[in-house]
Amino acid sequence: MLRFGLLGTGYWAAETQAAGLHGHPDAEFVGVWGRNPDKAKALADRYGVAAYSDVDALLVDVDAVAVALPPDVQAGLAVRAARAGRHLLLDKPVALSVADADAVVGALDAGGLSGLVFTTNRYRPEFADFLAAAAAEGGWYGSRTTLYGANFVPGSPYADSPWREEHGGLWDVGPHALASIVPVLGPVVDVAAMEAPAKTYHLLLRHEGGAVSTVHLSIHQAPEAVTWETVLLGPAGPRTLPTLTTDKVDAFRAAVARLVANVAAGVTRDPLDVHAGRDAVAVLAAAETAATEGRTVALTRS
Repeated sequence: MLRFGLLGTGYWAAETQAAGLHGHPDAEFVGVWGRNPDKAKALADRYGVAAYSDVDALLVDVDAVAVALPPDVQAGLAVRAARAGRHLLLDKPVALSVADADAVVGALDAGGLSGLVFTTNRYRPEFADFLAAAAAEGGWYGSRTTLYGANFVPGSPYADSPWREEHGGLWDVGPHALASIVPVLGPVVDVAAMEAPAKTYHLLLRHEGGAVSTVHLSIHQAPEAVTWETVLLGPAGPRTLPTLTTDKVDAFRAAVARLVANVAAGVTRDPLDVHAGRDAVAVLAAAETAATEGRTVALTRS
């Protein structure tokens, strides 16, 4: 069992991470730190744990931290926690720049620590089973993914998220898109992209082995345009990602269990770890560059 602290107090922290840590058989939920002390106390009281006004004091009392903060805030605190010897369960994206993602990877690797990225769907069994079967089948020559959300309509729990408003679907749902295709088609080696209205990005990705995928991303759509679809393309015909039914809290609980098992076994590399998270950041950063400069960007992996 690992002692966990939670960094963050927003909707996702409260309704997913805190809910998943509460009563987890492999984790002792110790406390909450947030940038707003009043919100940290309210969330801590809700789950019967301690509220911390000093993040370093929380790090002293735990073995691992779960993070639910904007990615630019998350990256610095993740490095701080790793340097304190704490294992990490980060949210996606790991950071908003490759340099910041590399710093997180470097801090974990230097400490011989375990770290996972909670890209929700990767911890849903129906999603993992579909990808495993598709990867085993092979022969895919491409895919098309459309992830269109309506995050900024009245009543959305993400409507007051400044980082999502600024960086849009590329950075918010882009990691989900990559999680649905990279395990099947392989790492991305070349990125081309264009930006369109409603902060929409259209990506053309070449993968190792030659497969090419198209990805369409936005979280600034009208509710009527909301779409969540990935279709794999191959000689046997298209294969569509199944409907996802596992609750987000159960997915997070699975991520906690996986991190605890990795720590117990001394595992510091995992297909869902911060190295994979860093590679996703590299693809998204390359897409920004490609769209801005009108060129294809070649990638190198960590």
